[in-house]
Amino acid sequence: MNYLEFKEIRKKLNMKQAEIAKSIGVGTRAVQYWEKGERKIPETTAYFITNLLLDQEKKQNENSASPLAFSDLKIMNVPLANQYAQAGYLSRFADEEYIESLPTIPFTDDVEHRGEYMCFEVRGDSMDDGSYESYLEGDIILCRSIRQDYWMSKLHYDKWDFVIVHKEKGILVKRIINHDVEKGIITLHSLNEYYDDFEIHLQDVAKLFNIISTRRKNNRR
Repeated sequence: MNYLEFKEIRKKLNMKQAEIAKSIGVGTRAVQYWEKGERKIPETTAYFITNLLLDQEKKQNENSASPLAFSDLKIMNVPLANQYAQAGYLSRFADEEYIESLPTIPFTDDVEHRGEYMCFEVRGDSMDDGSYESYLEGDIILCRSIRQDYWMSKLHYDKWDFVIVHKEKGILVKRIINHDVEKGIITLHSLNEYYDDFEIHLQDVAKLFNIISTRRKNNRR
């Protein structure tokens, strides 16, 4: 996103520089630099304000008599483990200082999110079969942690895809197609047909997440 596009979106949102800076979580000076073209606009910021505009347009289309009140939007800054940070996350996911040191991505919603949230950057093509359900390399996925006591019951794998933080295999983005509750074994499936299904034991899993939403660059399918 260039500085002219950023400024145009801000005006469409009818927000002052200080207002949009507060929404993003930066200082007003940063917005001024961006709009002068003196600083590069981070991709996470471009994603955020683009989605903010889409939210506004969607709500106005649903009820043109009720304009969107930005003061009612709740913003959640979610830590991001990008491709370069994932090795560190695997060994330090329980370290609060490490999590706080990660970059964050702002998400908006009409209701307050509850629970532990994390963003991951997709690696590889194992979940890309060319369909709209695919997760492409570089996609940012917003995930919600599943408490370990819930692992003892049948997972709702027909409703969600998952991020599995495996103690040896690393961070996996997969679809679960079976959960043997008695044995504590889950079967993982890749959308890409070139990857075989395989089983893992939940005792070898450090963290388990539902995938809530996906962000994708506009220049990719």
